[in-house]
Amino acid sequence: MIKTEAYQDLGVINPLESLVERTNKFLYGLWYNKHITKKQYEKLKVNQEEAELAHLYFLPKAHKPGTPLRPIMSGLKSPTIAISKWLDSLLRPLFDRLASETAILNGVQLIKQVERWSDKYLTPATSFITMDVTDLYTMIPQEGGVTAIKRLIETSGLKQIDGVKKEIILALTRFVITNNYFYLDGSYYKQIKGGAMGSPLTLTIANTYMYFVERPIFKWAQRTCSLYYRYIDDLFIMSNVHADILKGLVKFWNRLDNNIVFSEFIGHTAEYLDVKLENRGGKLVSEVYYKPSYEPYFLPFTSIHAQHIKKNIPYVALVRATRYSSSYDTFKREETHICMSLLLNKYPIQFVLEQFERVLQTFQCAVPTKKNYSEIRRIFLNAADNDEKKTEIDFKVNIFCYFSFSKGMQDFPTRFHQL
Repeated sequence: MIKTEAYQDLGVINPLESLVERTNKFLYGLWYNKHITKKQYEKLKVNQEEAELAHLYFLPKAHKPGTPLRPIMSGLKSPTIAISKWLDSLLRPLFDRLASETAILNGVQLIKQVERWSDKYLTPATSFITMDVTDLYTMIPQEGGVTAIKRLIETSGLKQIDGVKKEIILALTRFVITNNYFYLDGSYYKQIKGGAMGSPLTLTIANTYMYFVERPIFKWAQRTCSLYYRYIDDLFIMSNVHADILKGLVKFWNRLDNNIVFSEFIGHTAEYLDVKLENRGGKLVSEVYYKPSYEPYFLPFTSIHAQHIKKNIPYVALVRATRYSSSYDTFKREETHICMSLLLNKYPIQFVLEQFERVLQTFQCAVPTKKNYSEIRRIFLNAADNDEKKTEIDFKVNIFCYFSFSKGMQDFPTRFHQL
């Protein structure tokens, strides 16, 4: 908190009542002047009885030197949470379309892009560059975040979204990002820099801000036939530019924006998301990556969770192993690791083997061998495209279930899922 200077100590004065009043007054003014509809106003206004200030807590980054803490703001009942969710639903699709060339979503997508690029450009001298933005969420200037959203809307060629004018969306964005309050250890604080990590809108603001910061890096990658992607605050590059020049470029990129500081690693290996990559003399090698703080823990088989959840754990783990492992030997090593981890968590070996068999049945392929592994892996990677196209489930639909009798919680999750 001291390092980022992002928080102002308000002492023992509780700002909740004032924040609720200002939020409702602001929303009422927008509705009264016909900038938002009555339905939108009713959806966004704050119920004084239910509102609570956010609470700040910290999660240790156990995989980083010194175990720094990541601040998380839990504001599920914050007065601005409804506005934040609504704005995020309007703005995130715009960002997703705008950043489709540079945004990476998961390890499978990364591997596919890396392999496609490597087929044309990989040499024994190819380097990986991974960069991490220091304290992204708390380093973005608040007005700079609003400006980034303005540029996002203008770049998308829109004057209004869902019937709401650009100026109103920006005013609401400014209100949300400048009104983050929380309680910690007997004192109240206001966030004066960046956005609350835990607020839905903050992620879209941070992503959009970084999109405009990264433009020179992406254009450089295009000019030099390098590969560039970003996942929130983690940047990934593959390039045939000499390593010494790359080090100089990183220093230059660190001057693109005074608020954005990159820490970098340059070499013939890379650990990015949950993927480990290596340039082994001009041959690309990939496998599942586990952070140093990793423990072989899965949901215990003895838990009361529904059976389908337990079945999906070995299933998903083996699918990932097949997609990530570039060689048969690497795959078998990962398969053994999965089995041992599941056994440690009390999964019966027969249960695990049945789920492994289900994987082969789902993908309609034979048991992997050294001879057929490359072909089978390609089937798994191609199927990932279909996974991304699956229809989203609307989890907001209410379902009312009535049970006349239940013999206990042990069987309830499974019976409930069968409905």
